[in-house]
Amino acid sequence: MSDILGDWKRSHYCGDLRAEQIGEDVCLMGWVHRRRDHGGLIFIDLRDRTGIAQLALDPDRDPEAHGKAENVRNEFVVAAIGKVSPRPEGTVNSKMKTGEVEIEIRELRILSEAKTPPFMLDEFTEVAENLRLKYRYLDLRRDSVQSNLIMRHKVAQTVRNYLTNNDFLEIETPVLTKSTPEGARDYLVPSRVNLGEFYALPQSPQLFKQLLMVAGFDRYFQIVRCFRDEDLRADRQPEFTQIDCELSFVDRDDIMTIMESMIADIFKAALDVDLDLPMPRMTYAEVIDRYGVDNPDLRFEMELQDITSLVSGCGFKVFANVAAKGGLVKALNAKGCATFSRKVLDDLTDFAGIYGAKGLAWVKIQEDGSWQSPIAKFFTEEELKALAEKLEAAPGDLLLFVADSPGIANEALGRLRGHLGHKLGLTDPNSYRFVWVTDFPLLEWDGEERRHMAVHHPFTAPLDEDIPLLDSDPGKARSKAYDLVLNGSEIGGGSIRIHDQAVQSRMFNLLGIGEEEARQKFGFLLDALEFGAPPHGGIAFGLDRVMMILTGAESIRDVIAFPKTQKATCLMSEAPGSVDEKQLRELGIRLAARNKQA
Repeated sequence: MSDILGDWKRSHYCGDLRAEQIGEDVCLMGWVHRRRDHGGLIFIDLRDRTGIAQLALDPDRDPEAHGKAENVRNEFVVAAIGKVSPRPEGTVNSKMKTGEVEIEIRELRILSEAKTPPFMLDEFTEVAENLRLKYRYLDLRRDSVQSNLIMRHKVAQTVRNYLTNNDFLEIETPVLTKSTPEGARDYLVPSRVNLGEFYALPQSPQLFKQLLMVAGFDRYFQIVRCFRDEDLRADRQPEFTQIDCELSFVDRDDIMTIMESMIADIFKAALDVDLDLPMPRMTYAEVIDRYGVDNPDLRFEMELQDITSLVSGCGFKVFANVAAKGGLVKALNAKGCATFSRKVLDDLTDFAGIYGAKGLAWVKIQEDGSWQSPIAKFFTEEELKALAEKLEAAPGDLLLFVADSPGIANEALGRLRGHLGHKLGLTDPNSYRFVWVTDFPLLEWDGEERRHMAVHHPFTAPLDEDIPLLDSDPGKARSKAYDLVLNGSEIGGGSIRIHDQAVQSRMFNLLGIGEEEARQKFGFLLDALEFGAPPHGGIAFGLDRVMMILTGAESIRDVIAFPKTQKATCLMSEAPGSVDEKQLRELGIRLAARNKQA
């Protein structure tokens, strides 16, 4: 490399040149973005991660450099020396940062030639994602992807600076740890030294960061890689990054106050957006009642209304029967949507069905205030009036109803609300509406396992006033957990932890984890809690998901340098792959069957 460059040293990045540098000699290095031949005069757009600079090569000024430029093609790597000059009158490009200047080149070196790329590296060409991921190193040259990763770096630096200035210590935790399968599936790593035994890649540093609090480090953070072997979608990856924090001698309000200020710093650094603090807070019960889901999008209204009491004795048997059996009848008013066609209404019904709804009743409010609906005939005038008042119905509105168990009625209509918000263009991408959701249920019943499961994780503390419920009615106990929701996406969640060994053992017992199993999986934590554990709590933010929102990306893969596909594969490196028999023998592993495709 030194022979190619000789004594040439890059003086500037391509995107840094401005009118202030006119008259200066510069040395630039980068990739040829485009070459244009204007009847002898050749222009090269030279690109690096900062932007593009225009090189001008005149055969009269330097025939040798001009001759080399004739052989240059897109994506060649070149170095050039020349003088910064103003662009000729009428050729200034106001859309480019460097659009006022060009570099009059007197020397040019080709550092590396390039094959023709399999797709155009501009922002205007639609490229199949699989092709982009196969040639990810080329895709990463595109400005949109590079700018996402540059912003990601800026956000990570902002986080580190903020937390360091607030007395947090950055401490690494193990990547090879013990499998404790209480949530998603673990990725397992076989041990060669201890045959027949396995490490697990961490789903989070949860236990270790709690131990750091027991150890007296007071405030910990880590921007940490985590792993979960779960089904994937647009906002999930098998390996992902968390902003992970834990604090001692704090309550929920302390953690939420500190963390929302960090989020405000992130938005200021990344987007120059000032957030209003403090962020609003709602209990889990309130968000479920008003929005049906625990991650509501607050950029638009359209709240759900509980109409169970209004229809409990009505003539429409579907509503009346659900109400009589202790179910829930909820409705929402889609303002101005009475023009929806029957096809659209059928599509909305199908959408609600994804979340378990057995049907979706609808009413169109006509211009004269009358109801157009197959169910209108089952209601009395008084019932119609009461429903119209409750739902604030006006001519042109569309009323939508779901009657089912509370869980299904809330989620189906809540998800439908979010779907309508997007469909109607009510979700302004430049609006950022946060809400802290608190007081989650501590436990939920798993019908298949026939036992309670932790809603967050087994180390979450119950509300002090709900501790007696652990004996009498554990399903009603609430937790000291909290999620931060932004525009309908949960971007972070945490809780105050159980710091008392007796309470932690009681929690394991409620989850059906016997003393022997608890000792086997979590013995080191239970032991540590007996040696003086401070009250503590923490939170983790999904950095990938935060970046997806900040950049407006449609997929989480657009904010990760080398992501996996939805089948958890890397098209570029072809991971995962098979290993040879020798490696398997060293690990004491014999495969029952090779993958058929392999």
